Amino acid sequence: MGFLVETSSMGKKRSADQVQDGGFQENRSASKPPKKIKGDKKIIKKVHEGSAAPSTSTSMSFMEKKKKRKALDKERHRSSLVNLEQKSKNMSADERQDEIAAPTVSSKSGDLPEFHINVFKDLVSSEASVREAGVESLVKELQEVQKAYDQLEKKDLVNGGLKLEAEKDDGLNDCAPSLRYAIRRLIRGVSSSRECARQGFALGLALLVDTIPSIKVDAILKLSVDLLEVSSSMKGQEVKDCLLGRLFVYGALSRTSRMVNEWLADKSTPCIKEYTSIILSLSAKKRYLQEPAVCILLELIEKLPSEAVLTHIVDSTGIAEWFEGANVTGNSDALLLALKIHEKIGHSHPTFGRLLPDPFSPSKFFAADHLSFLANCFKESTFCQPRVHSLWPMIVSILLPEVVIQEEDATVISSSLKKHRKGRKSSPSEEETSKNLQSFCEVVIEGSLLPSSHDRKHLALDILLLLLPRLPASLVPIVLSYKVVQCLVDALSTKNSWLFKVVQHFMKELSNWVSKDDVRRVLVIVSLQKHSNGQFDLITQMKTVKNLVMDFQTESGAMLFIQSLTNMFVDDGPTSEEPSDQSQTTDENLDISTEDKDSSAGSSDFLKCWIVESIPNVLKNMKLDSEAKFRVQKEVMKFLAVQGLFTASLGSEITSFELQEKFRWPKSATSSNICKLCIEQLQSLLAMALKGETVNALINTAENIDLGAYFVSFLSTLRNIPSVSLFRYLSEDDDKVFKELQEMEIRAFREERNSGINAQRLHSLRYLLIQLLLQILLHPGEFVEAASELIICCKKTFDIPDILESGDDDDSGTEEEPVLVDVLVDTLLSLLPQSSAPMRSTVEQVFKNVCSEISGDVLDRMLRVIKKDLKPARHQDVENLEEDEDDEDFLAIEEEEGEMGDTAGSDGLTDDSEGVMGSEQNDDGEDSDGSEDSDEGMDDDAMFRMDTYLAQIFKERKSQGGNETAHSQLILFKLRVLSLLEIYLHENPGKPQVLMVYSSLARAFVSPSTAESSEQLSQRIWGILQKKIFKAKEYPKGELVQLSFLESLLEKNLRWASKPFKKKPTSNSSKKQSAPWNRHKLIVSLAQNSVHWILKIIDARNYSRAELQKVISIFQTVVAGYFDSKKSQIKTEFLKEIFQRRPWIGGVLFAFILEKCSLERSEFRRVDALDLITEILRHIVPSDMNEQNHESSKKILKSHLNKLSHLISGLVTNMPKKKSRRSDVRKFCTKVFQVVSSVNLTQSFLKGLSADAQIACETQLGNLFVNLKKVKS
Repeated sequence: MGFLVETSSMGKKRSADQVQDGGFQENRSASKPPKKIKGDKKIIKKVHEGSAAPSTSTSMSFMEKKKKRKALDKERHRSSLVNLEQKSKNMSADERQDEIAAPTVSSKSGDLPEFHINVFKDLVSSEASVREAGVESLVKELQEVQKAYDQLEKKDLVNGGLKLEAEKDDGLNDCAPSLRYAIRRLIRGVSSSRECARQGFALGLALLVDTIPSIKVDAILKLSVDLLEVSSSMKGQEVKDCLLGRLFVYGALSRTSRMVNEWLADKSTPCIKEYTSIILSLSAKKRYLQEPAVCILLELIEKLPSEAVLTHIVDSTGIAEWFEGANVTGNSDALLLALKIHEKIGHSHPTFGRLLPDPFSPSKFFAADHLSFLANCFKESTFCQPRVHSLWPMIVSILLPEVVIQEEDATVISSSLKKHRKGRKSSPSEEETSKNLQSFCEVVIEGSLLPSSHDRKHLALDILLLLLPRLPASLVPIVLSYKVVQCLVDALSTKNSWLFKVVQHFMKELSNWVSKDDVRRVLVIVSLQKHSNGQFDLITQMKTVKNLVMDFQTESGAMLFIQSLTNMFVDDGPTSEEPSDQSQTTDENLDISTEDKDSSAGSSDFLKCWIVESIPNVLKNMKLDSEAKFRVQKEVMKFLAVQGLFTASLGSEITSFELQEKFRWPKSATSSNICKLCIEQLQSLLAMALKGETVNALINTAENIDLGAYFVSFLSTLRNIPSVSLFRYLSEDDDKVFKELQEMEIRAFREERNSGINAQRLHSLRYLLIQLLLQILLHPGEFVEAASELIICCKKTFDIPDILESGDDDDSGTEEEPVLVDVLVDTLLSLLPQSSAPMRSTVEQVFKNVCSEISGDVLDRMLRVIKKDLKPARHQDVENLEEDEDDEDFLAIEEEEGEMGDTAGSDGLTDDSEGVMGSEQNDDGEDSDGSEDSDEGMDDDAMFRMDTYLAQIFKERKSQGGNETAHSQLILFKLRVLSLLEIYLHENPGKPQVLMVYSSLARAFVSPSTAESSEQLSQRIWGILQKKIFKAKEYPKGELVQLSFLESLLEKNLRWASKPFKKKPTSNSSKKQSAPWNRHKLIVSLAQNSVHWILKIIDARNYSRAELQKVISIFQTVVAGYFDSKKSQIKTEFLKEIFQRRPWIGGVLFAFILEKCSLERSEFRRVDALDLITEILRHIVPSDMNEQNHESSKKILKSHLNKLSHLISGLVTNMPKKKSRRSDVRKFCTKVFQVVSSVNLTQSFLKGLSADAQIACETQLGNLFVNLKKVKS
């Protein structure tokens, strides 16, 4: 019985931990030991232990005394019963013991079967199976007892001798004494809070009443009142136990069919009316009894025929008054009862009063005035939280009667939205449902519950969750109204709010509800954003709307989303403050700064901004085939183009007969901020389309699957409509270039379709033309020159005369292709300083397709941008460093030593506080980073182009009003050029020009100005060097790779690897000290990687030993510095790795290293250098040598044997003091002895040792040297 969920505590919130047995449920108190009655003293003790109420009172309560008296009476009656019974003399002793062990109730004459009362203890068990077995046994025994009792002729004799209690006028005169005893005990048992006593005893009572006709219903009702009477002396838990006991008794009766049978037998039976009146009277005693009492009554109503309900329930005493005062007291259970009775009888009744309209209909019930009348009933239903009151599912079933909702097709709805008409005509029932739901949400949800307490807000959200499974998608806007969304926003924006988790759960269920239905998803997104001004995620700091948008996976869902947001943009968008006459809009109004965009975020344009940004985002995670994706892209493009590029001069709607489509604009003029945002999103859409398209796919499919071509065609079509104009006025030059770009794109599209090899290049070039066309609208007057140059490049590419301007010479096709590509790349570079991200992405795509053909001059100009600085570094190296002049004419490109980039390419490290590479000085002692000399070696055209790039940077700085310095703009420009260089390295990994790129990037990385200007720039250069150069699968090859240049790079890098780190003593901050130290380690790592990479290139050329003398000399110089100077910081492990990878270098330097190790001034390096000698010996005398290798190894080692003996003598004579160092010496000597022994040179080796040296060897090495001498003998 679900009504018993509420009855576990006095007015407290209900717990979910409830036990159910045959429908009887209750929150149980702590387990109590069972009662056993064996003597008066034991009875008193057990009653004290088992019947104590949870009350804190120490005095014995009235109920406890009453229970003890009853227990004593039972024991006395049982004793008298045993004395009256005469057993046969031949009864065995075992039978007597069984009789004592199992107390029974039997007749004096022994004619009635025995009833074992110990079965009652099983009814208290927490195990449902034990309780059910106990009830079955109880009922079975009592049925036998009653059957035997009914067959007796002298019942008075039995009744007179077995009066267990005062049983007069209890209505059970036809029941056997045992049955009467059991009924009384069961009624008292349902008032116990022990374990599951209420469930077990109520189940037993229900089965007894249902199976034994002798038990009268009116007798049970009378006994429940008499035995469970609440006296004035009772308090707290005692009162609650009695009231709950009566409730369980009535519940047990409602579960039986007795009252139904009695009505069928006698339609004037008074028991049903009496039962109804008693239940209503009980419900009025405590608030927590009201709902379960009504639920019990509703169970009976479900079983009764409608005639019985009408004559016995509706006409019962007190029910009319109960209904009449329901709206005043807020009796939601009375409203529930009225609705259920009306549903049962099928018509209205005057007893309902004003609770239900007469005649009843859903439209009248959900009328605003009637719902307002019932407002108190709705508000007070929060009493049973967190459980939802039973009233609400009933109301929801009336409000939304159709359980199975017809699935709405997103494609059909999208089409209807696009045609600006309603879909199918709604049926009268659907219109009525919509009207009722609208009234219900406005009056109950928004008018009564949401403005009230948190509990009622919680109830409102629970009701909405009940509506969702039945709710048609078309009614979502009614449910998610402005006030509901504001409630969600307020709760989610305050995470410490009591409602936060409630609303969080609501949003989770709402997301699950829309997960597989795009129509629902669209309407939920629209409602959330429309009523939060597009800021739902922003205010709540969650990603609810974003995740919903990203979950679109179907074309129909995306189309519906786009059309819905388009309609919201046009119909419901906030009014703009921009002037409506676009022809009078000035450039000042249209040049929107970052501050203007930020300010619009808080203005009425915020919703439109969100719409413009969200429509393209629907494509991000969608996995569609090319044709479906193109259709979605077209719809996105149309929205952005119409709302961002154009305005209608005659009204807000036009029809294109060519496109067979209607286009609409907001009634108020769209702000310039929104127009700019539309153009930016359009640029991003086109850039994304370019990345996702391939020429082969485009050629093999229909010609119309090209978003760029479709956009240009769409643009031309709309411009030809007289009543449609661009959103801004263009100057004569801008308008001319705008038209030329359009015509050139159309020509490029035709050439692309007819081209083979260059199709990809033309494809990316077309998209660049479109990007420039949009940039002219965003920034009038700034891209005219770049657009003109790009048009010229296109003409030369197509090899056509200039048909756009008369008077030009028809010699554009005579230029060589490299010159054409150089001009194109220069144009691309001129676009980088002030271009947007989509423009840069398109520039990179174009560059990727032409970079294999660019000349060294263009590459050099790009590298000079990376090395360019507006001011010298703050910290310069004052040491006189040698300047390498061998790299000045690599690949026939002259680079002056005085240029800025050579500062970065210095071969020494600075000694300043930053600890980075210092700048070089030229031969005259002047700093090489002087700005006056930075551009020497550049011809006039190159100088002009470089000045153009920098002029764009300064112009951008001026337009920003000082927000960003020229220095920061230069850093951004360098980063963008680095992206192009990265593309070049990726596409041309084996070209000789890679060496030039490496050299410039390495210089830029070690330059102090780079370290001081931008950490991001340093990291980007480092990443390109590591990933695109050192770890590339290919490396520079060809005759153009000059050995002299490689030798120069090798020497510089070895010096970088040897340069020490000098810490500034005045710096106290550990953070400031760690930054330069970390940078120093990066520079050393760069130098080491560079050495290995350069040696790889040298090895690939297969130079002769004579040609490699300079390389050997460089390494010899480095090794000499390693031994001679403590300032040299070149790592032993680095040299060892070089000798390991290239044994020929170690073999050539072996004698030199042995000689250096033997010198006394090199003693500080001697032990460390032993690893180098060990590594060289490993290659001279390999462990797996054959006979041929044996002789050659022996010959080589013999030539160095004297120096090796001399080194051993020096080591053992002057053994290091540190234990670890001595161990290293012993290991080295062991290795030498093994090598010497393996090539049979032991005797020659020992001859090289003097007598003193041999004595020292025996002293320091012990058995190692003794064993070597044994090998000799």
